[in-house]
Amino acid sequence: MFRSHYRLERRTIGLVLTIVFVASIGGIFEIAPLFTIHQTVEDAPNMRLYTPLELAGRNIYTREGCYACHSQMIRTLRDEVERYGPYSLAVESKYDHPMLWGSKRTGPDLARVGGKYSDEWHVAHLISPRDVVPESVMPRYAWLLRAVLRTDDLSAHLKAQRAVGVPYTDEMIANAAADAYGQAAPESPLAEGVARRYGEATTLRAFDGNATKLTEMDALVAYLQILGRLTDVATHPVATAE
Repeated sequence: MFRSHYRLERRTIGLVLTIVFVASIGGIFEIAPLFTIHQTVEDAPNMRLYTPLELAGRNIYTREGCYACHSQMIRTLRDEVERYGPYSLAVESKYDHPMLWGSKRTGPDLARVGGKYSDEWHVAHLISPRDVVPESVMPRYAWLLRAVLRTDDLSAHLKAQRAVGVPYTDEMIANAAADAYGQAAPESPLAEGVARRYGEATTLRAFDGNATKLTEMDALVAYLQILGRLTDVATHPVATAE
């Protein structure tokens, strides 16, 4: 065996062709499933889009590196399903660019954390994690409650998402900043536009407890509260896409 390998190493062209051949085998196994993806990925007709506020929260989540300690993908293992809920489906991440599945769990998986805790719990946890979970090693994010959320670039973020396939409309893009304010201020006139554009089921409330100021805490909590709730396909399966 080793003699054959040594002889192959002396023949540069043969060695290169062998490497290409072996590498292509792995490539075929990775690429081939993509040709049948429409038959294997579930359809989610009730899938809704991230609102501008939730998308801003997702950007903050990414900016702060939360994905380095928290995954967002529940595997089919029994202990994971019993702890976190129904295993994750590919269609649930169809509007995630980039996806935040992750591979490390210093903290718990967050794929279905939406609605599991109150807004007050999330705010308290982000301000001082050990006041809520004594054994937590998560850093504090208290300053998010003081940081005013930047909204002047939200339209550009929605437009970028549309460029990679997320079906945001021109109206959604044009009203991105107003909708961010409206979602966190349910009593304001702007709230009506959010519900009209993103659906009546959209959560409208002051996520950080203060409706007079739009903060990065509002955005991050809004994002955490929608995780696993963009569609109910995991709990109410539908037929696979055709």
